[in-house]
Amino acid sequence: MKFLPHNYQKYAINFIADNPVSAIFLDMGLGKTSIALTAINNLLFDRFEASRVLVVAPLRVARDTWPEELAKWEHLSDLRYSVAIGTEKERKAALWENADIHIINRENVKWLVEESGIRWKWDMVIVDELSSFKDHTTKRFRALMKVRPKIKRIVGMTGTPSSNGLICLWAEFRLLDKGERFGPFIGNFRNEYFLPDKRNGQVIFTYRPKPGAEEEIYAKIADITISMKSTDYLQMPELVEAEYPVRLSDTERKRYDELRQDLVLQLSGEEITAANAAVLSNKLSQMANGAVYDDAGGVHHVHDRKLDALEDLIEAANGKPVLVAYWFKHDLERITKRLQKLKIPFSQLDTSSSIQRWNREEFPVGLIHPASAGHGLNLQNGGSTIIWYSMTWSLELYQQTNARLWRQGQKAATVVIHHILTKNTIDERILKALLEKDETQTALIDAVKANLGGA
Repeated sequence: MKFLPHNYQKYAINFIADNPVSAIFLDMGLGKTSIALTAINNLLFDRFEASRVLVVAPLRVARDTWPEELAKWEHLSDLRYSVAIGTEKERKAALWENADIHIINRENVKWLVEESGIRWKWDMVIVDELSSFKDHTTKRFRALMKVRPKIKRIVGMTGTPSSNGLICLWAEFRLLDKGERFGPFIGNFRNEYFLPDKRNGQVIFTYRPKPGAEEEIYAKIADITISMKSTDYLQMPELVEAEYPVRLSDTERKRYDELRQDLVLQLSGEEITAANAAVLSNKLSQMANGAVYDDAGGVHHVHDRKLDALEDLIEAANGKPVLVAYWFKHDLERITKRLQKLKIPFSQLDTSSSIQRWNREEFPVGLIHPASAGHGLNLQNGGSTIIWYSMTWSLELYQQTNARLWRQGQKAATVVIHHILTKNTIDERILKALLEKDETQTALIDAVKANLGGA
């Protein structure tokens, strides 16, 4: 296919080529991968300013999206690439290949730097989904920082740079500019731009920006950063968001309230405890979905309200393909059993083959987990409707998952996002936090506190 870039894509391609360090914050659907590959092609073969490129990406994006984009565009046909995933032997073989671009999943960065025994040979690095390096304490961050002095060019790409607040920008830009803009220590960054927010005595859980800090932070990174929203540059399909409420029976409501208020619930003779807000949030979400794990890992049925609602929505789609987003393993198991009972063809979208079959519209229901398929996958050819069976606190995963359908290349005029919500449960608070683009952990704690208080 011939690549005919939009004006914003031309600008981004030139920006990457002209800046040895660049942060590309492009909204979902704007074609970050094709932009990066075109810039790589120019730097390798026109400018001769790069010799070997390493792409670090989420597993499925590394395995599927980058190879698909390389095969898609005519102007990239001269680029030699190798995907280093799989067993250690397979990864080593791929990395030894004489390729222009080596692609590796982010989970293996530490292995590559510290354990593989392969000498570092890449003078340009593309970090696809820079937000996955927002925690400076992770092994992947520390490993990449070890070889950062050997990297002449680095590009960080994401559509959600600060999904958990501005505080996470420090690690992302520490990786990019080696601390030039925000300093080498996160403590100094916090002291300069933030104030303590949620705390328990001397223990500080969250920080809030000082007055004017947001503008100062953006000004600091403006010279190496471009940020664009899809709605500003593309004729996007109409987005329709809808809620499908379900209600618990009196008995089910009593069980939910017991756990919410007492943190301990007896179900089928097994004790279920919630020791802190995060655990309690998970337990309440599970109960809202219809089943809950006990402390031994057993699954206890609570209700089928959401399964019935899912059946209604699939029937209303009248054969039109739908994606169903789930979170807990028992959600997947129960959804699978219901679809099998209804004799509705479906597939879990967790392999290259299943994704290709979805895009060919070979089955009407695709099951997707936001954490494993939220980034980078192109699913818009297979359908235009997504049903959130389970809610997630992660704004980043929520937005990225929705963007698998609501993006450039979507053939339908309208993309529909359904949320199955159990009324008067934590479901409603999660969706409210997402729609308000609140900080994940802060909203979670506040919601659980409100629930514990009986609000």
